[in-house]
Amino acid sequence: MVAVMAAIFLFVIFYRPAAGLEADFLDVGQGDSELVKAPAGQNVLIDGGPDGSVIKRLGERLPWWDRKIDLMVLTHPHEDHVAGLVKVLENYRVGKIVYAGTPDDNPTYAAWAALIREKRIPTFIVREPQEIDLGGGCRLEVLNRPGSGGQLNDDSLVLKLVYGRTSFLFMGDAGQEVERQLDPAELKADVLKIGHHGSDSSSGENFLKEVSPALAVIEVGRDNKFGHPSRRTLKKLERLGARVFRTDQDGTIVLRSDGLKVSD
Repeated sequence: MVAVMAAIFLFVIFYRPAAGLEADFLDVGQGDSELVKAPAGQNVLIDGGPDGSVIKRLGERLPWWDRKIDLMVLTHPHEDHVAGLVKVLENYRVGKIVYAGTPDDNPTYAAWAALIREKRIPTFIVREPQEIDLGGGCRLEVLNRPGSGGQLNDDSLVLKLVYGRTSFLFMGDAGQEVERQLDPAELKADVLKIGHHGSDSSSGENFLKEVSPALAVIEVGRDNKFGHPSRRTLKKLERLGARVFRTDQDGTIVLRSDGLKVSD
């Protein structure tokens, strides 16, 4: 028994993450949550879904000893993005937090903020385009200026994850008005996390052409009451020739990049 435990301990000490980038689009029902395993070894969690199911999904995608989220990002404070982050704060060690600072009277958002204060986690409010260097040739870019006083969905952080020649674009719940404000030169991406669960409010035709993704991911709950994803959105993606993944049909979606290409 001692020998077995010693072997496990040594494995943990000398474990090194595999080269490359992994992006896991977690199946958390009608909500968004993405786990990024960066090439330098950090765990980055973008949003947490509508409930505690994110804890189960993280347990499926991380080794049992890995209880650290190096960077937590909240795109905006709607329940289906922030609720699971409360559970993550309760169950994982979180290194830093980035969010837009957009105010909301959502009680779950208030609970999230209170827990951050209680745990004294370094927190950074982002209201301007900027870049977060994740090391190993990987960076996370904030492309927009949230907090303009419009709809809460349109105050979502729009994020671009870049590794080598590959990139992933995360739209949160941002709508077509935000899409029109973004710089077209920054939008090209291999993978597009479709905005607002594939609803008609997002994914304008011109925007999709500018991104021109080979792969599109829709995070959506089975038989949801909103009718997401919209048939019109699916038709646009079909015309674009993008390969579409859906968490309601495919479960958690795992995509990997070696810096040259993205594979599933």
